[in-house]
Amino acid sequence: MSDETALLVADVFEAAGALRRLGEETAGAEGLTQARWQVLSAVSAEPLTVPQTARRLGVSRQNTQRVANDLVALRLAAFAPNPDHRGSPLLTLTPRGRESLARVTTRAEDIHRTLFAAIPDEEIRATRAALRRLLTELDRHEGTTGKR
Repeated sequence: MSDETALLVADVFEAAGALRRLGEETAGAEGLTQARWQVLSAVSAEPLTVPQTARRLGVSRQNTQRVANDLVALRLAAFAPNPDHRGSPLLTLTPRGRESLARVTTRAEDIHRTLFAAIPDEEIRATRAALRRLLTELDRHEGTTGKR
């Protein structure tokens, strides 16, 4: 591995850690955890089963089940019957869950606007394109093309 590649990997991990900390802080300000925020977001467009949600987020089904159960207990989400699979209900947002998601999303947008204000859009697009290429190569390496 070249020095530049090693530095890139280190930078990506450092950025991911910093963004996770920021996400926890952002979610916490609205009474959520980052995990709960991610699950709410994942099922916001359409109801999903817990395994589908876990795959979409790239995390374990067991952890996603725990978070989903927490969200249901907090009345931010509910389980609905799944016409395609009786044993795997669909996780759906409640009105309270939609409101909570909207608040944390607005807070995150405000933070991102401030955070990225000094970085030109062209640089953000170029960085994102490079990361997408890296993700494509990682998928190819793992033999998971199309699963992301």
